[in-house]
Amino acid sequence: MTSTGSGWTQLRQQTRSLETQTENLFHTYAQFAALNKPPPNPTEEELRLESQLKDFLEQRDSLVAQLTRLLDSEATLTSSALKQNYLSRHREILQDHRRELRRLQNAIADSRTRANLLSNVRSDIDAYRASNPNAEEADYMLEERGHVENSHNMIDGVLSQAYSINESFGIQRETLASVNRRIVGAAGQVPGINYLIGKIGTKKRRDSIILGVFIGLCFLMLLYFH
Repeated sequence: MTSTGSGWTQLRQQTRSLETQTENLFHTYAQFAALNKPPPNPTEEELRLESQLKDFLEQRDSLVAQLTRLLDSEATLTSSALKQNYLSRHREILQDHRRELRRLQNAIADSRTRANLLSNVRSDIDAYRASNPNAEEADYMLEERGHVENSHNMIDGVLSQAYSINESFGIQRETLASVNRRIVGAAGQVPGINYLIGKIGTKKRRDSIILGVFIGLCFLMLLYFH
């Protein structure tokens, strides 16, 4: 039993160590999938990491198989339930890492395919322009025409807003004139209202004159005593 328990502990330690190393390799390998412009072909570093990841997964698969055989041989022991949980967890992690490797491989391949496709398209365009000098001039003229049309559309929009604002001002002026006419008409129909309005206007002018004289005196006194 002691030999079996020692063998289980050693194999499980190896499995956990390889799981940690696999996680670290994934962190580095995932950087190739995050590149906006990956190299046209896999680099030596990328191939080395991919090969090492596959090797770690194979080693872990072998260790899980050995742990399974050890657990089957001591199925009557009271500790078998706990070991079964450990073994199930190692299997799950192994499956997750296999899926993660396939995902990263596909992501890197897709990114490289897109980059190569764009590169080929640009190369074809450059080659076409080099063999057809007039095509580049035509593209330039079309681009300038697009700029001019955009400018015209912008100017049309500004003019449309200006016309709308001017029309709004005209409506407001007509409304104010109509209100003024109604007030004047109403004032003409009420006896003595014109006289009252005139008195109010005279009083306001008188108050304004008095206030102006007072301010002027204060200003002169300020200059005198300064």
